[in-house]
Amino acid sequence: MKKRTQNRKLLYGPAFAAALVSTAVVPVISWAQTADATLRGKAPANSDVTAKNLATGAVRRTKAAEDGSYALVGLSPGTYRIDAGAGTENTVTLSVASTTTLDLVSGSAVAPEGTLEEILVKAMRPVEVKTSEIGATVTQKQIANLPQATRNFLEFADIVPGMAFNIDAQGNTSLRGGAMNNSSVNVFIDGVGQKNYVKEGGVSGQFFTQGNPFPQLAIGEYKVITSNYKAEFDQISSAAITAETKSGTNQIHGEVFGRYTDTGLRGDTPGELALDKKTPSHEDEYGFAVGGPIIQDQLHFFFAYEGKKFNTPITVTPGVVSINNIPIANLLPASAVAQFGPSGLPFRENLYFGKLDWEVSDRDRLELEAKVRREDQIIGIGVGLAASASIDSKNNDTRIVARWKHSADRWFNEFRVTYENAFTAPSAQSLGNGTVYSVASNNDRNVLDTGPADPRGTQNKGQAGAGLQDDLTFSNLQWRGDHTLKMGAKYKLVYLTAQDAENINPQFYYDVETTGTNPLPYRAFFTNPVAGLNAAPKSKDDQFGLYFQDDWAATDRLTWNLGARWDYEKNSTYLDYETPANVVAAINGQDLNAPVGQTYAQSLAKGGVTDYISTGSNRKPYLGEFAPRLGFSFDLSGDQHHVVFGGAGRSYDRDLYDYLQLEQTKSALPQFTYYFQPQCGTHTPCVAWNPAYLNGLSNLQSLVAASNKGAEVDLINNHLKPPYSDQFSVGIRNKVGDWNTSATLARLLSYDGVAVGLGNRRPDGTFFLNGGQPWGNGVPGFGSLIIFGNGIETRSTEVLLSAEKPYSEESGWGTTIAYTYTSAQQNRDIKEHYSLAEAETIKGYPFITSNAAARHRLVVTGTARGPWGLVFGAKLALATPIPVNDVSFNFAPGTYAPSGCNCIPIAGTPPNIIGFRELDLQATENFHLTGDQSAYLRVDVLNVLDAANYSDTIANWGSNGVRNPNPVIYNTTGNLAGQPFKLVLSGGYKF
Repeated sequence: MKKRTQNRKLLYGPAFAAALVSTAVVPVISWAQTADATLRGKAPANSDVTAKNLATGAVRRTKAAEDGSYALVGLSPGTYRIDAGAGTENTVTLSVASTTTLDLVSGSAVAPEGTLEEILVKAMRPVEVKTSEIGATVTQKQIANLPQATRNFLEFADIVPGMAFNIDAQGNTSLRGGAMNNSSVNVFIDGVGQKNYVKEGGVSGQFFTQGNPFPQLAIGEYKVITSNYKAEFDQISSAAITAETKSGTNQIHGEVFGRYTDTGLRGDTPGELALDKKTPSHEDEYGFAVGGPIIQDQLHFFFAYEGKKFNTPITVTPGVVSINNIPIANLLPASAVAQFGPSGLPFRENLYFGKLDWEVSDRDRLELEAKVRREDQIIGIGVGLAASASIDSKNNDTRIVARWKHSADRWFNEFRVTYENAFTAPSAQSLGNGTVYSVASNNDRNVLDTGPADPRGTQNKGQAGAGLQDDLTFSNLQWRGDHTLKMGAKYKLVYLTAQDAENINPQFYYDVETTGTNPLPYRAFFTNPVAGLNAAPKSKDDQFGLYFQDDWAATDRLTWNLGARWDYEKNSTYLDYETPANVVAAINGQDLNAPVGQTYAQSLAKGGVTDYISTGSNRKPYLGEFAPRLGFSFDLSGDQHHVVFGGAGRSYDRDLYDYLQLEQTKSALPQFTYYFQPQCGTHTPCVAWNPAYLNGLSNLQSLVAASNKGAEVDLINNHLKPPYSDQFSVGIRNKVGDWNTSATLARLLSYDGVAVGLGNRRPDGTFFLNGGQPWGNGVPGFGSLIIFGNGIETRSTEVLLSAEKPYSEESGWGTTIAYTYTSAQQNRDIKEHYSLAEAETIKGYPFITSNAAARHRLVVTGTARGPWGLVFGAKLALATPIPVNDVSFNFAPGTYAPSGCNCIPIAGTPPNIIGFRELDLQATENFHLTGDQSAYLRVDVLNVLDAANYSDTIANWGSNGVRNPNPVIYNTTGNLAGQPFKLVLSGGYKF
């Protein structure tokens, strides 16, 4: 035994040597997040351990050590027959991204006999408990049987504590982990990250869309990890979703489905009730999937298609509902008032997925898969946005992955080649002058946008490129216990594109006052391209990373998860950008408002604003993305019934290209704001009004034909860092009879979010003067200076409680209970990076209650088998009101900061006990036809109680420095989160 242990120690040398070879000799190899499962445990000493996938015939094998320990890694989730010799046979179902312990002792188990379907039903499905990660698995049974509002497979993630899947008033979906924004999430499909490098949303194509990232028919199951994931996960700072797609089997199987609902099958929205007018709407979803063998036990195929045709109801409501208690409708022109009320949002999507898998041998597997997503939708209608100002947005995403898996007795390697091409292109539906109604005296608070769309909303942004990925795993290495070592390197090259605006549609602002709306505009916003500069930059983005992970079973009870990763990103647009010479000259030139000889740079320095001028060579890639991670689990009873776990780790996300490109696009297509007499106030530039400005964009552009006056200057800090989070947790998992429970305390701290501030400074370096910002103290000869740097932070503490009774055929029912308590603070609105008015820099912003998550959230689900082939499902979601983050302008200067703004960032929560409540039900009738063929009819009843889950709020913070005790209430004629009562009818055929 001692000799064997010494030999095992010698394996560490080759292990690290192989890791170095894979990272140094082949630098283009990269690592990937795996969705595969690991099976480990004890077997007869030196026995051959074999795992056979019962659906595909794939076989994997390894050899047990002298002490009987064995490990099979890289197993695709599914049902396997495990065999280590006579009397050890077991049938087990392995979940996605899990590590399962199964002891194979002679005479201890007998594999079930019968048909494949019977074996699948009887197979043991262990629950992963020996992990430091926080999360749970969403099974195919839950996906199939729980009620669902949309066929976005991520909708089921909120049955895991700490997660929230949201459907906003416009039907757009988003996924959020804890109190972080949705951009900090990453989704991994078959181990490949779907990160959006350009826009918000976390997943490519999921920014402001009703669409789905992947066809649900092609998803087998997925795991939700809310924090303390292992070192193999990257580009993430909140929750990770890792999903496994379906594959073809040795039998031809398929499914065809359709879902439908329309105006007559849903309740009224609040806006429709107020006007006694219902907007026509419909939802059509349809698709099919088919898979099977090309060569029995060796080569299989799978294909899925899903489509959507929606027209979602939306209500146009004002951004400001009253001024001095005068209803806003009494102050607007009749033409504007007529644009309030119900409207619709057309949407169309086509999703395709195809997969080939080839079992070359019992050691090698090859896979090739492709996803294609095509969308077209109308967006930009709702609060303060009229239908006349809406935008037509196209959203396309193509991803191709090829992988090679090779297994040996003591190691496993997975090599991947990836390609992606994902672009979002919103465009204006008409050309001309846009009309914006706003309250100039309330910091230009928006009331309603009408007319042709703002040019800033018409864009073309996306990512395209390729990557090579590799994972190398050494299993069952013995040194003071059993070690599973996983390591890898990463290289990915993508090209990022960002057209930030078009040279169209000037916007004219009209002041809404207590006496009505001023008939003449008080300011105009417009663009003016600079000849020779590129307003649609394309950036080369190199991504490289290394990681090492050791899952160390120190004893039969104690497991350590030790890991570290390092990432590096090189973005050419940010690093190579050179601040234009005329901007540098203006900043270093005479400050027009200062004593003779004082430059604007000196004024900026007095205010602490420096280090934003780029020479094209003074910016360096950030090298500090080192992220250690430590976790443990300890089996108190030795039978996996009571396991204490915990961990601490750091995780880095990335800076979105949407911010990094602004220096260049704002220089190439400058954006100007001009004010008109006599309403200029302290704002500059100020010119006399001329009706000719309404007769063509060129007339406005003539104002700046010979100068840059009014052009916004955007500058990014030369030492910009990527955002990251530190995560800490401790908890306990229990198995009590048929129930699995978990209780966890988690602390998440995020840092270095991108903050956008006003760089203007007065000659003495000050920002505020008598409560006013230095709007007239921009870059000499230009307009305002907008600066980008790090500084947004969040702090949250969560209590996560869950209980699950898995569905079983014996009992005929299953349930999940997920409760989340969140206490969170942040120094900026979760949806807002711009902070131009309330403080000099982001450091001056107070931490206020976060508007990212409800204080209490409860989600309960249940599935049950009924008589006559009926299957029932239910989901109840309850949450307290989500706080509102706003700015109050009713405080005297000095109340918030010395000589500061007469405003303060502030949070308030509607006084309602329940802010969101929804009960959804579904019933499915299954009909057996012949052989493996069946059909089903299903009805989903969404929001059974027709609860009014208002999403729009009205704020009245008080006056004369005295706060209103209930400053925020729901707008009962506004929009809803989710949907009103709705019946969704569906049916399908399976074979």
